[in-house]
Amino acid sequence: MPGVDIARYPLDAPGSERWTAAVRAARVELAADGCCVLRGFIRPGELATLRGEGVELAPHAYYTVQQVNAYNIPLDTELPPDHPGRIVLRRGNAFVARDLIPREALIQRLYTDARFQRFVADCFGLSELHEYTDPLAGLCLNVVAPGMSHPWHFDTNEFTVSMLTQEPECGGVFEYCPNIRSRTAEHLDDVHAVLTGHGDQLIRRLELRPGDLQLFQGRFSLHRVAPVGGTVQRHSAIFAYSDIRGVIGSAERSRQLFGRVLPDHLAAGGVRGDRLLD
Repeated sequence: MPGVDIARYPLDAPGSERWTAAVRAARVELAADGCCVLRGFIRPGELATLRGEGVELAPHAYYTVQQVNAYNIPLDTELPPDHPGRIVLRRGNAFVARDLIPREALIQRLYTDARFQRFVADCFGLSELHEYTDPLAGLCLNVVAPGMSHPWHFDTNEFTVSMLTQEPECGGVFEYCPNIRSRTAEHLDDVHAVLTGHGDQLIRRLELRPGDLQLFQGRFSLHRVAPVGGTVQRHSAIFAYSDIRGVIGSAERSRQLFGRVLPDHLAAGGVRGDRLLD
């Protein structure tokens, strides 16, 4: 297994008692609040490689400071005056797209590994799991520089798997609002409260360490990376999967995150499994 501590997480023994126990524990956490952290998923001896690869990739990220909203839809979208989508947020982070990540990189090998995918699918209780068809967004490295943050947002995909590869000196805490919306209801009042600083009771905060694997249902849980402090960037690998085939992000979302749009994005028009705002 690419860097995995199989003594703790037996990805080499699908269906075994140890596999079943690890899956069961993850499902309990996911059922509680849509988030699970598998501590020390990567072997200690591989953490330097994980960090080093991220440091090499970071300069290739698309850096930009943008005015966005929590739904990542155009700011001029016609919405009611009190809709949370009208609240403008400042996003100052960056992404390295999948087509810039070498095939031999640890995160690329892990993302495409069938045993890893089977384990993740079992943890989410899915019969199957599919890599994104999107050539840019399936796997990426998120880079948040000191003084910057990734503001409140919802994910395009229902199931997100991520891993911190470099922690900042301070700040950069992952904050989330478990299941603040559902497949059929936006719960706009709750989202509005969080975005305006009046919903602290809805927020949970999570300290992550390099090599921890995070399973998260970000399609329904509003979340952010709080501002990073100190002088060290925060790096995290994001593994995007879906329970349906052919998921491709919208042209607008691709332009925001990667600074470019490919023919696949224009042809697909964004493939979704629900009718929620992006």
